[in-house]
Order: sequence, then structure tokens, then C-alpha cells
Amino acid sequence: MLHKVHSLLVEKTPTALSRPLKIVPFSLKRKIIERLLQTQFERSLIDGDLDFLENRWLKIEVRDLQLVWFISNVNNKLIVSRSEIADASFSGNTNDLVLIATRRQDPDTLFFQRKLIVEGDTELGLCVKNLMDSIDLESMPKFVRLGLENLANFIESGKRV
Repeated sequence: MLHKVHSLLVEKTPTALSRPLKIVPFSLKRKIIERLLQTQFERSLIDGDLDFLENRWLKIEVRDLQLVWFISNVNNKLIVSRSEIADASFSGNTNDLVLIATRRQDPDTLFFQRKLIVEGDTELGLCVKNLMDSIDLESMPKFVRLGLENLANFIESGKRV
């Protein structure tokens, strides 16, 4: 019985979180996302690894949380916008995206299962996928890495039921 409750929690938590996230102003979400991106990709920006995103827009959508934002590299700084014309887009559900971020799920597998949707400019999408594959989990800010790993453990344990 406890396993069924856990599994249900894993499945339903993102949907429950979407309501409170709707009332958070986009300006606050943007600040948080930009700060996390800047911290995570500071070295990559300096090394020119994100030049492929220069003045191009990548749409990120977390479907079950009803979150959408656009990311670009403008003047060697990652910026987030509420609405742009996307050159490429990635969309998926929270649990799948967390498992991708922690390397517990292969993005190609989710793509072929239609759980990760990639649309638009194929070359840009491939550059983003390669960037995701190259991220060293140890380089993430500790609170982000530990939070993602704990969440991934919770998700995986709910799927085993």
C-alpha cells in the first residue's frame, strides 16, 4: 500500500506544483533561471561553447508544470524571455527532465518514446543535446546537484513499484 502511495506521489506531484508556480511572477522565475544558467555555464560562455546560441532562441517547456521560457546567448550572457520566436524547442515532463539532468535517463531513448519532444532547427537542437551530454554533474552548484539527485532517487523509487 505504501508503495502505491509513493508511486502516486511521484506521478501527481508535478501537476500539483503547477498551480502555485502560476502565481509566481515571471520576473522572479526569470531571475532565478538566469542566475542558475549563468552559474552553471560561466566557463562554457568564456570558452565559446555556447556561441551556437548567439542571438538564437531555444524554447524550453516543462509540460506538466505548464512552464515555458526561452533562452538565448546575447553578448555572451544567457538571457531568459517569456515569449520569443523559437529556433528550436525542447519539451518534456518534470520527472523525465530531472532524470535526463541527472544522467539516469538517456535523452535519445525519451526522444524515441516521444516523451522528450525536440522541434525546429535540427542543428541547434543537436548542439543543445550535446551540451546537455557534456555537463559535469559535479560542476553544478551543490544545492542544485543534491536537489536533483534526491528528486531523481524519489522518481526512480516510485517507478519501481
